[in-house]
Amino acid sequence: MNTSHSSHLKRTIGLPQAVALYIGAVLGSGVLLVPGLAAQMAGPASLIAWGFMTLLILPMALSMGLLSAKFPNAGGVSHFVSMAFGPRAGALVGWFFLLSVPIGAPVAALTGAGYMTAAMGWDESVRIGIAILMLLVGLITNWFGMQVAGKIQIAVVISIVAVLTFAIIAAVPEIQAVHFTPFMPHGWTSIGQAAAILFWCFIGWEAVSHMSEEFKDPRKAAIRGVVIAAIIVGILYFLTALATVGTQSYLIGGSDASLVWIISRLLGSWGAVLAGVTGIFICTATIIAYVGASSRVAFALSRQQYAPKWMSLLSARYSTPVGGILFLSVCFGLITGLYASHIISLTTLIQLPNATFILTYLGGCAAGIRLLRESRFGWIISWISFVATAIIFPFTGWAILYPVAITIVFGVTLLIQSKYRVNKVPLWDQK
Repeated sequence: MNTSHSSHLKRTIGLPQAVALYIGAVLGSGVLLVPGLAAQMAGPASLIAWGFMTLLILPMALSMGLLSAKFPNAGGVSHFVSMAFGPRAGALVGWFFLLSVPIGAPVAALTGAGYMTAAMGWDESVRIGIAILMLLVGLITNWFGMQVAGKIQIAVVISIVAVLTFAIIAAVPEIQAVHFTPFMPHGWTSIGQAAAILFWCFIGWEAVSHMSEEFKDPRKAAIRGVVIAAIIVGILYFLTALATVGTQSYLIGGSDASLVWIISRLLGSWGAVLAGVTGIFICTATIIAYVGASSRVAFALSRQQYAPKWMSLLSARYSTPVGGILFLSVCFGLITGLYASHIISLTTLIQLPNATFILTYLGGCAAGIRLLRESRFGWIISWISFVATAIIFPFTGWAILYPVAITIVFGVTLLIQSKYRVNKVPLWDQK
């Protein structure tokens, strides 16, 4: 593998690839699980929460899109925070994101693989094998570059949209008015609780900001791309929720298998297989987007001398951040190994990166408030996104210990770096 050090990434991402990357980052495994969970919590009234979050999705998306258009950089949110609050704050946010993906991507892979193995009746070892293959797809496609990864992402996203559209249409004959009564069986508070869960379905816009340096036309790809993606994602989420509630599949098939039940009603056993394949496609799309984002964060942090120098290695042939991809490969292997050895459960893995993901988004929204203040529109939507995200943050619970640990290690590293700095060479490069 030929590698080189460079300060620039190639501009290869056009509007279609940007739209696919945005959709892939946001439309994750939540569409398979959350409509049923929200319906169990709030009944048909969960549709109010879905409607509210569908309206909120546009300012959340645009806040990241406007920043990406104005300040395209591989550092993404980390770069925005650096500009607004200083390089150390930006580097810390960068590390929050970089250390979230090594856990989040294996969780997505195991979730998607779990749908397939459940449909086919396969055991846990097959699930782990499929998850490893999904992670490899994410790593390899990003090694070839965003031009290739973007094309693959377009194909994957088209397949996802087609299957979800099919499931929604298939559900129409099963939707009955009686399924919407009682409309609010658990009171108004249940709608707020459902909205808190739904919030996780709409985070992901910050991930693609890390690829903005590779947009051919940052303004067109970031702003127009994010609007198109937000409309598509919002409609798909709401209609999937409507189908779930209208058919009461969350009661019949279970909250975690409502989509499987809907498709199986029309296609029988093949419906379960189709749902399983869809689960793999949805989670692979998420993995591709987040591997692309985090490998570029590693590159940007190294370029700013806040990460080891080898993380800035680029492929001589594809100009892709192979240093960051190598870092992720090692982390994926470690996390998957811990899960396979039963040392850590999937439930724990799911909870662990929640706080760091939200803090990354909070940092981006706060940066938007400062950097977009010349645009009243940008300033307002940044505030809306910030407040909505801040309301959700306390619900992360014990997971806040993870960013606390990252902050402590980051602070100690900076302290040691300043103490042992020689001729302005950072600690990472000391021999």
